[in-house]
Amino acid sequence: MGQIKVTALEIEGLYVIEPTVHGDARGYFVETYNQRDMAEAGLNMVFVQDNQSMSVKGVLRGLHYQINYPQGKLVRVVRGAVYDVAVDLRPGSPTYGKWHGELLSAENFKQFYIPEGFAHGFLVLSDEAEFCYKCTDFYHANDEGGLAWNDPAIGVQWPELCGEYRGTPSAAGYTLSDGTPLVMSDKDQKWPGING
Repeated sequence: MGQIKVTALEIEGLYVIEPTVHGDARGYFVETYNQRDMAEAGLNMVFVQDNQSMSVKGVLRGLHYQINYPQGKLVRVVRGAVYDVAVDLRPGSPTYGKWHGELLSAENFKQFYIPEGFAHGFLVLSDEAEFCYKCTDFYHANDEGGLAWNDPAIGVQWPELCGEYRGTPSAAGYTLSDGTPLVMSDKDQKWPGING
């Protein structure tokens, strides 16, 4: 295999991908995607769209999924750090409703592959974070679904997050451990739990 290390996670279909970083006194070079290396690792997805977002500390985006046009996503952080989460929503999956989280940062160069059939979200832990993702399908307007980020039936353990569940996905009353308030879109504070 070439320039990547691929680690299969306990939930089938999830992978952490770590590229080889070539560094010296000048800085570094890293190959962030190579289709041949991915295929050698058994990952044959085809990406059709790249996205990038910037968020400030305390922003939580998610948990999102696509209803009729599901997307696989290869995600990474190019500036800052986030805690990235995937929740298995595949009907009949033995790990349905289970989640996995990964710390992704500009320093660790980790990438997280989340296949179709998962909800996805992340919490920004640095002052700012730039988040990049490759997608296996195009964006389709009005095709987004979501889950409550704090649904106790899922039980995501968001790092550095302080607050008490009050029966809703509202961000009110939640902060990071340094006092930074949790910031979410109105839409993300209204998603239902996994059991409706």
